[in-house]
Amino acid sequence: MAQRSDPFERLLGEAARAGTYPGAAWAVGDARTTLSSGAVGLLDPARPDGPTRPDTLFDVASLTKILAVWAVVGTLVDAGKLDPAAPLGSYWPEAAGRPLAGATAHHLLTHTAGLPLRANLRHLYGSDPQDVRDGVLAEPLRHRPGEAVAYTDRAALILGYLAEHLTRQQLPRLAEDRVWTPLAMTETRYGPLPAGARERCAPTEYDEESGAPLRGTVHDFSARLLGGACGIAGVFTTTADIGRFLRHLLEPVPGTFSAEWTAASLRVHTGPLVPPRGLFWHPAPGTEPAEDVWAHFGFTGTALWVSPTRGRWAVLLTNRLRLTRDPGPLARVRDAFRALAFR
Repeated sequence: MAQRSDPFERLLGEAARAGTYPGAAWAVGDARTTLSSGAVGLLDPARPDGPTRPDTLFDVASLTKILAVWAVVGTLVDAGKLDPAAPLGSYWPEAAGRPLAGATAHHLLTHTAGLPLRANLRHLYGSDPQDVRDGVLAEPLRHRPGEAVAYTDRAALILGYLAEHLTRQQLPRLAEDRVWTPLAMTETRYGPLPAGARERCAPTEYDEESGAPLRGTVHDFSARLLGGACGIAGVFTTTADIGRFLRHLLEPVPGTFSAEWTAASLRVHTGPLVPPRGLFWHPAPGTEPAEDVWAHFGFTGTALWVSPTRGRWAVLLTNRLRLTRDPGPLARVRDAFRALAFR
């Protein structure tokens, strides 16, 4: 645990006491080791005897897009099973003859495919997973691929479907076999969590159906609709496991996605379009291009960063949704944390 003089502990502890989130866990490191880590606050404000711990499990929401989808896609590109520049309709029968046919995996990875901005899966397609899949793949585009950058959950959902088509395996199994096991990420998994793991999981938002905050069940409604696991969200993990993942980006471990995939992803692919995007990664807010700091965030209150130039990575996991949907206070803390981690 960090000492009271640790600047990360001071920053994050003050934010917990101010009500930005009940609790937080963090880790910062380089290619060889973890330089700072710890935890502050409570798992749940309703249980003052339950502190957040360094091994607390968090629903990482859209970090799933990096930890599962981006990483799995990288293994497929490395193996020559997926050409990011090929039109989807040229090799994927489900996309052929549909609006997505002319889009590419590269368009999906850069959020330039022209997909609808919101998921709205149940409202549009019902609750049957196959109906959802059919509806998502048949949905008209907002604009021609490559014309504009617009972040949408649907990009990761479709890439997850594509990875499953190319391998004939489900996304959770792909992520475990191709990424998490090679990197010794033993705490990382899709939910719902078993009872033992649920006890050390940070709860998220109050759920009217169950009459309690969600704990060990994914918060994202689209992921819950699809059984708890999809490209959009569903992964639970710890700061230590994310540290192992991010360390691999700086010092690759054999047996999973390559250094070439990482290098290709951590550069701007959207030209003059704004906001700039790499492949699922984006330049960290508040940084300049020369700083080479890349980030991804999650709606539940989670974030990760990496900088090959600086040889540094950082992760901050919180359960701010247990208290508020207002993103402003956490965004300010997140920026201050990133500045400390990469100074």
